[in-house]
Amino acid sequence: MRWYYIMHESFQSAYRTVILNKLRTLLSLLGVTIGIFSIISVFTVFDSMEANMRKSVESFGNDIVVIDKYPWAPEDGTEYAWWEYMNRPVPALKEYESLKSRTDDIKAACFISIIQTDVEYLDNKAEGFQLWGTSSEFEEIRSFDIAQGRFLSTLEINSGKNNCIIGYTLADELFQGQSPLGKRIRIKGKSITVVGVFAKEGKSLIGGGSVDQVILIPVQFMASMIDLKSESSNPQIWAKTAEGVSVDEMKQSIRLIMRSLRRLNPRVKDNFALNETSLMSAGIDQIFKVVNVAGGFIGIFAVLVGAFGIANIMFVSVKERTNIIGIQKALGAKSYYIILEVLNESVLLSLIGGILGLLLIYIGTLIAKAQDFNLFLSTGNIIVGLIISSTVGLIAGLLPALSAARLDPVKAINSTF
Repeated sequence: MRWYYIMHESFQSAYRTVILNKLRTLLSLLGVTIGIFSIISVFTVFDSMEANMRKSVESFGNDIVVIDKYPWAPEDGTEYAWWEYMNRPVPALKEYESLKSRTDDIKAACFISIIQTDVEYLDNKAEGFQLWGTSSEFEEIRSFDIAQGRFLSTLEINSGKNNCIIGYTLADELFQGQSPLGKRIRIKGKSITVVGVFAKEGKSLIGGGSVDQVILIPVQFMASMIDLKSESSNPQIWAKTAEGVSVDEMKQSIRLIMRSLRRLNPRVKDNFALNETSLMSAGIDQIFKVVNVAGGFIGIFAVLVGAFGIANIMFVSVKERTNIIGIQKALGAKSYYIILEVLNESVLLSLIGGILGLLLIYIGTLIAKAQDFNLFLSTGNIIVGLIISSTVGLIAGLLPALSAARLDPVKAINSTF
């Protein structure tokens, strides 16, 4: 009960000091607010980037192999030999068809081609959107939701019907609140009927991955617009493992079939890349281990600035109250009471600064969400911010508190500021 009374009294005294000295309080809060804002905003952006990257990978799953001209990482583990990769042929539609028919290790596979294009509807024009031409089984490999209408049927895809699914952003920009279903858009002089709209996924901080800015059409129809054998069409083959088959087993089957299709001599290297989506998850882990350490160092320097600011302010506060502290000690106040009073003031200032810093970050996340960026302030980061600000206040106030506790009552009462 006695300690509760002491804590209560010292906290009330600290609270009164903070309220009465508004300018000093403001200067103290500024340093801590900037420090907490800096370190937690760095963690928030990194966490959001990591979540967006993982979401992009998870939309495929960890059992997908992407057959491409270029590998996602150096194939020999040492150097990215782009001069070798650039001379490779791109995946072909016939190779995709042969893969499906020559192995049971593949549960689903699709051929996809991706280009940048402009889209027109009546007098409206949307620029810089992605046109995806795909074969059947796309929906078995890439997860998504349909907000309006339906997905393309197998018959529509195989026959090259001029129907399409469009992304949420494109639908909003072109049709401005009207239903796009049944409307006809124009791409590269071709008329295409909208039969569905992808559900909103939100922008990615790393770019790509989202279907919000996509127009998806049958690949056979896309072949009437562009040359699918050209590198500019970015052709790929996506393959998903069958039940009971490992990714390595499927890769081995694909490798043998692709080498056979391209008639490669046993001594010749593969002229294609087999990229695993599962390796992206492992790569994300490694990247963000380094990134979080770097972000921590950046934040530490910002927090140190706030800590020095509070320490200086607290030394000034102790100096200003030297007479009062002398009177308190003369009336019997113990050293630990003086220490608690100064530490409570320091921690209170730091906590308020930390809360203000977190509030600024939260406002930033709301602005980001209004721009369709998936930026969020996690509970973990809020707790970290409060712990850091409390610790900074405790450490910054320790030396001023000890110096106040050591004051001689007689000298303190007679001192002048």
